Amino acid sequence: MHTLTRVVGRILFGIPFLIFGVFHFLNATALVGAVPAYLPAPAVFVYLTGAAMILAGVSILSKIKIRMACLLLAVLLLIYIVLVHVPGLPNQMSVGSLLKDLALLGGALTLAGNYVD
Repeated sequence: MHTLTRVVGRILFGIPFLIFGVFHFLNATALVGAVPAYLPAPAVFVYLTGAAMILAGVSILSKIKIRMACLLLAVLLLIYIVLVHVPGLPNQMSVGSLLKDLALLGGALTLAGNYVD
């Protein structure tokens, strides 16, 4: 049972990052508006983070360099929290997004702790 939950959990954690990453490319124009004005080159930010999420998702699903990918994903999520969500507080949408990314950060760290590259 431990192996089953570990495999299913890893797959269910990795798939959304593939989708989030693809959404960054398909909806780049809309997402540029969500990038805080103080960040330079918002379109570059959207595309780079989209690519990072796709690569993390592929790594998590394929188990190639999963520990490194999860640690880098945790850093990306922390950057989202600090640069995007915290400045948007106390807006209720920002609180929800902050909590979602905080939970995903915890999941990435947990998964990283279960694998050795």
